[in-house]
Amino acid sequence: MTEEHAYDVLASRRVFDGRVLSVRSDRVLMPGGTDAQRDVVELPGAVGIVALRDDGRVLLVRQYRHPVRRRLWEIPAGLLDSTSETPQDAGERELFEEGGLRASGWHTLVDTLTSPGMSDETIRILLARGLTSIDADEEYSRFDEEAEMERSWGDLDEAVRWCLDGTLENGLTIAGLLAARVARETRFADLRPSSTPWRARRAGSTTDDGQR
Repeated sequence: MTEEHAYDVLASRRVFDGRVLSVRSDRVLMPGGTDAQRDVVELPGAVGIVALRDDGRVLLVRQYRHPVRRRLWEIPAGLLDSTSETPQDAGERELFEEGGLRASGWHTLVDTLTSPGMSDETIRILLARGLTSIDADEEYSRFDEEAEMERSWGDLDEAVRWCLDGTLENGLTIAGLLAARVARETRFADLRPSSTPWRARRAGSTTDDGQR
């Protein structure tokens, strides 16, 4: 059996450091002894949340996404805020901020590499069940894009049709809704705990257990 090529990094330089992402340029050893440039967008880990009610309806939020210059319907999602924040911690925060909800049950639906040919970003998509609304008198604020964020509840089967007909375009939203629809067939019996280790990477560092 032929041994796999190692793709050693011969040199690496920092190209850009932004508020959220960084870019580095690597010189990588290729099979045959040549080397090639590989530019990598470094992003912190992120979470998406499929918030599913007992009646089979899921929460979608609509917000402006500047790179594509339009508003998209999506599941709640967001970046990890710190290296110590776990996926469930981030999921609970985002569900509170974007949906005004809390959940009593959390499971992992899927882990996805959003664009592994150019970025190290890993997103964990969680299933949140046992939903309750935040009390009206509880402190709850919406900032920036969240200030005009729309919310809507849609039937899970209908939301899957929206994925297939092009109504929904956000990648993590499509992955989460399709995974939730499949998982429902087994009454969610095969899902991993939300605390399952993952391979998230924060810009400039790596981790094996992903508990960041």
